[in-house]
Parts: sequence; C-alpha cells; structure tokens
Amino acid sequence: MTSTGTAGSRPGDAWFVSTRWTVVLSARDPDSPHAAAALETLCRTYWFPLYAYVRRRGHSPTDAQDLTQEFFAQLLTHNWVARADRHKGRFRSFLLMAMSRFLANEWDKQRTLKRGGQMQFVPLPLDTAETRYTHEPADAATPEQAFEKQWGLTLLEEVLQRLGEDYKQDGKTILFDTLKPCLIGSRETQPYAALAADLKMTEGAVKVAVCRLRERYRERLKAEIAHTVGAPSEVDAELRHLFRVLARG
Repeated sequence: MTSTGTAGSRPGDAWFVSTRWTVVLSARDPDSPHAAAALETLCRTYWFPLYAYVRRRGHSPTDAQDLTQEFFAQLLTHNWVARADRHKGRFRSFLLMAMSRFLANEWDKQRTLKRGGQMQFVPLPLDTAETRYTHEPADAATPEQAFEKQWGLTLLEEVLQRLGEDYKQDGKTILFDTLKPCLIGSRETQPYAALAADLKMTEGAVKVAVCRLRERYRERLKAEIAHTVGAPSEVDAELRHLFRVLARG
C-alpha cells in the first residue's frame, strides 16, 4: 500500500475519526477516493492492540512483528475490510476474529517467505512495538483481554488528542495542558488554588474550566463510541464495556 503521509501523520484529520464506521465504509469501497487513507487510518489505530494479542498468544517479538505486518498486508491485498458489517457487531470484534483465523490458517502459508520479500507493507511503527508492550504492567489477561485493553487505551488517547485539538483551535492550548491532569487525577492531587496561580485565574474560574473540560471530554468520548457501534442505542452499553475493560487494569 502506498503511504498517503508520514508514519507519524494522520491522513484526512479534517473528517477522519479513529475507528468510526464511516472510515470502515470508505475503506471497503476500492473506488472511493478516500479508501487508501481510510485503510491507513484503520491500520494505525489497531496495529498495537493486535500486536499485543499476538504476543499474548505466545509468539516471540520478531514473529509477532512479522505476523502483525503480514496480517495487515493480507487485509489490504484481499480487502477483508469489505466483509465487515456494522449490523453484525463491533469492528474490533471483526478484526480480532480475522486475526485469530489468520494465525490459524494463513501464517503457515507465509512463514517461509523472506521477511520483507515482495509484500507491500503498511508503514507501521513496529520497531517500537516491543518497547511499548514491555512497558505494560504484567497481568494474567487472556489474549482477547489484552487486545480489548489496548483498544480501550487507544480510544481514550484518541479522545484526549482530539479534545486537545479542539482547545488549540480555540487558542486555549495552555489551559488544556494545565487542566488535562484533572481528567484522571483527584482534586487533592490537582488543587484548584495551585492551578489558578499557574493560569493567573481565580479559583472559581478554574473550577468552571475544569467542569467544562470534563463535560467536553465526556461528549467527545460518547461521540467516539457512537462512531464504533451499529446504532445509537448501543452507546451506553459500549461505554460500560469500555469501563469494565479498563477496570481490569
């Protein structure tokens, strides 16, 4: 697949939202002018959750890199995304099932190929995969649970990044960077008086800003979740599932 941007860029940021079904639908249609960028967006979003799944299945770091890269190469070559149907479940469930089948059926056919042979590779930052993987806390999670945890963390990272972009557009980058810890920390660890001094605001104004930040974060999170499910009625259940996944630590 020909890259539409650098490995660190996000193609089509103006209308792409990570994992949203509109991206999947664009990726399914080879005639769509946005198909290549959509596929690249999906690959960047899911490569590490899938890598973590493969590692947890017992594969070595080198084999897990090869398997993850080959999976996405096959995904693109055979247009497996075209089989995804939002009415039949979550896209992440579709990808997990596809990877499971790939590990069972496809890798044996490809494992004798020279690494980097004639395959067209997706520009994935696999050189950082094992470092990132080993930084995860040790636990007894199943491969499926490892995948879901990384999916959840990736989703939260996307929400936080896009919320930061919203504040940047409003000219409030410093406010966002200063108050961002309030989204995950307690008031005791982020005293409003200290924040007010840093921002040269009143403590009351900081309280209002924090409330607005949390509200916008919740709205962003629900919007992201809404893009990953088949119907609006599924949003609350998916949010509860996300929190359960992350609560497992």
